Amino acid sequence: MVLRGVRVLELAGLAPGPFCGMILADFGAQVVCIDRPGSAGDMSLLARGKRSLVLDLKQPRGAAVLRRMCASADVLLEPFRCGVMEKLQLGPETLLKDNPKLIYARLSGFGQSGSFSKAAGHDINYLALSGVLSKIGQSGENPYPPLNLLADFGGGGLMCALGIVLALLERTRSGQGQVIDANMVEGTAYLSSFLWKTQHTMLWGQPRGQNLLDGGSPFYTTYKTADGEFMAVGAIEPQFYQLLVKGLGLQSDELPSQMSMADWPEMKKKFAGVFAKKTRAEWCQIFDGTDACVTPVLSVKEAVHHSHNRERASFVTDEEQRTSPRPAPLLSRTPGVPSAKRDSLVGEHTEEVLREFGFSPDEIKQLCSDGVTGNTKPKAHL
Repeated sequence: MVLRGVRVLELAGLAPGPFCGMILADFGAQVVCIDRPGSAGDMSLLARGKRSLVLDLKQPRGAAVLRRMCASADVLLEPFRCGVMEKLQLGPETLLKDNPKLIYARLSGFGQSGSFSKAAGHDINYLALSGVLSKIGQSGENPYPPLNLLADFGGGGLMCALGIVLALLERTRSGQGQVIDANMVEGTAYLSSFLWKTQHTMLWGQPRGQNLLDGGSPFYTTYKTADGEFMAVGAIEPQFYQLLVKGLGLQSDELPSQMSMADWPEMKKKFAGVFAKKTRAEWCQIFDGTDACVTPVLSVKEAVHHSHNRERASFVTDEEQRTSPRPAPLLSRTPGVPSAKRDSLVGEHTEEVLREFGFSPDEIKQLCSDGVTGNTKPKAHL
């Protein structure tokens, strides 16, 4: 795989960091998660393909162990607030001096500088400060976050993974590592560049929830069906819109112009009344195979079994029969191959990893007996 041989040390954190590390592992990197003593493991369940080492960084000797490991690592991924690593004497100046080739990835909410850099926050806060949250929501209602996907995973974990891959590529030319300031506010804002570039166009001329792409138009929204399910409609282009109208059994010459925004509320009511007369399955029979841009809103379980997704093997199942999406994008020669093994136990690979990083058996034994490291062995099933 493309990241084969790349050694990554991921300091345990919440969702964005584990997701970033999982992306790297899915594409071949050797990712070791540095867990805290007493940790219950990755609560995000994004530990696929990683090994686990327990290390107490609050002890000077624990910090010294990580520093020694970073001397031969390719990437360090740290998810803490600004200044935490410096307090541990593990800041980028220190570690890059030991290993000039190290890529030091800092994944935070607000970034490494600025008045909010040391503040606590979550996806909704980063989304709010990026300006994007103000655009999401129904007309006349409060803005609402689309789960915790945009900031945590899109603007955070995915952008950080991109930064790491870019830095790895640049290192092949310069031979040097660098520091990556990946933060969820700026990552989310960058992800929404289209919104920023088009904010003064007709696309966003109306209040939230009344525009072309935010649920305001009758041809870019969802409708409830007779069985309580939903259909998604995205018939923006005129030719697609005509197919939508035809499928609904309506006559174009009896409807207002597609782009007559003043008529959109009434058109939505009309379309909703039509969709409510048939089940989701019946609408699928009508629209499947057309370019009307009408698709069923599937549950997570249904998505796994949809014919298109099954034909492409879009989802994979691990040895514990848990299903998750296949790594994306799909590379033709060197695709990501996710591990099918169970997630590692906290500290399961402590001794193994320390040996690989040059620690002697006596050193490993002493670190464990002194509580600097810890390990967990899987129970045998007899």
